Amino acid sequence: MDKLRRVLSGDDRTLEEESGIITQINDMSTLSWSTRIKGFCICFIVGIVFSFLGALALFLHSGIVVFGVFYTLGNIISMASTCFLMGPFNQIKKMFSNTRLIATCLVIFSLVMTLVAALVLKKPGATLIFIIIQSLAMTWYSLSYIPYARDAVKKTVSACLDV
Repeated sequence: MDKLRRVLSGDDRTLEEESGIITQINDMSTLSWSTRIKGFCICFIVGIVFSFLGALALFLHSGIVVFGVFYTLGNIISMASTCFLMGPFNQIKKMFSNTRLIATCLVIFSLVMTLVAALVLKKPGATLIFIIIQSLAMTWYSLSYIPYARDAVKKTVSACLDV
């Protein structure tokens, strides 16, 4: 509406004078809702395919290292798919909010360490440990988006351990 007012009033100030680079990028990269859904679905399916290829490589005896790389890339692509739904800046803000900060840091740490253990160190045992940590961290991170889900998991685990 402001753009229309500027044009109709003859005010020819440029967009750079009124807004920052973030606003300009956001204005240039707005996608329609159907395009966002398509991007999300494509990225999410590609992430699942990568994870499936990793599992297939494990069953074809290609090794835990190949599985770790494909599984991690699948998780990264699947997480990136949500950027289509809410936008990258909003996604990053939500990821690093107070309720998800520790979970996000654990996910990023486990993703990086899985790739390091698989590609740099080439240690199958360390790769497997970081895959397990990655799976648990991704689960805990995902539960943070469901209201009261983490509380329910905590109560369930504590009830199981008390027996």
